[in-house]
Amino acid sequence: MKLRRIITLVEETRREMGQEIAPPSRRALAAAVIENPYAGRYAKDLDALIQTGAALGQRLGEEALAALGCDASDVQGYGKAALVGEAGELEHAAALLHPKLGAPLREVLGGGKALVPSSKAMGGPGTVIDVPLGHKDAAYVRSHFDGMRLELPDAPRAHEIVVAVALQQGGRPNPRVGGLTHAEVMGTDGLR
Repeated sequence: MKLRRIITLVEETRREMGQEIAPPSRRALAAAVIENPYAGRYAKDLDALIQTGAALGQRLGEEALAALGCDASDVQGYGKAALVGEAGELEHAAALLHPKLGAPLREVLGGGKALVPSSKAMGGPGTVIDVPLGHKDAAYVRSHFDGMRLELPDAPRAHEIVVAVALQQGGRPNPRVGGLTHAEVMGTDGLR
């Protein structure tokens, strides 16, 4: 993997719509700008990106957790995304995100029963990458349906991919759309 940059971003919301958020709503994102080894050509075997996804699951998970500044057991949600430069294809994002990125991310966090929400897109420098977030043990916790956005003015270049992982300590500020709560999670099947 040829890595050009690592970016971290932390958001902490203390007040929303005039309401104090206690504890504050905290989330962090870590992203890597990497060279796409398949840029400009079709390849049937995408194993290099699959293996890179495994390495990035651990590295970006550790970076986001460090940025969040909490214990792994305090993380309640996660997500992942990839943005492929114009000389690549959407399947390059899928190769990074789906086969092997999730397991190392879960290891950093000490577990996670729910699927890691993901998004993939293509675009050039300055394109916004949206990283969806969801509860790590129960997909139906509506308060944790959220996301983080990242915009890099110089990435991805045509031959690059931006890969991001986001973590959250709690759900959205002021959640009030009902449904399963974090306190009610059983965490046995990834759904409830």
